Amino acid sequence: MDYIMDLRKLVGSRPLIMVGACVIVINKENSLLLQLRKDNNCWGLAGGSLEMGESLEQAAKRELLEETGLVANKLTLFNVYSGEKFYYKYPHGDEVYNVVTAYICNDDYEGVLKKEDSEVQELHFFRFNELPSNISPPDLPVIQEYLQKFIFN
Repeated sequence: MDYIMDLRKLVGSRPLIMVGACVIVINKENSLLLQLRKDNNCWGLAGGSLEMGESLEQAAKRELLEETGLVANKLTLFNVYSGEKFYYKYPHGDEVYNVVTAYICNDDYEGVLKKEDSEVQELHFFRFNELPSNISPPDLPVIQEYLQKFIFN
């Protein structure tokens, strides 16, 4: 997130348009991987902002590896999100309008779960009927759409 950090030095906490990617990781038990974020103490998807010169798929794979220790062998584009629902004010005051590209990784990954200590408190696969109530606001519409299309349709 160096690019965004550099911008923040110039503009402070004012709203930025932040482009990023997230990954909906489903394991062979058909459970969803979520991370307990340190910044807002909510559960969310692995993901983050795009760096200069990076494709969205590269960002999704990089963030997945950095935050969870997993390497995605294959990602499938799920949807692209933007608009008022994706405005977010971080607990420390920074404001963003997220443009999020969501990918699905259906049990096509390698590695062992290993959390990234500066951003992630915990990693856990949840059954769809046992998802935590404190889902990170920018991830909630993505998870809800996935559930509606593939799980509870």
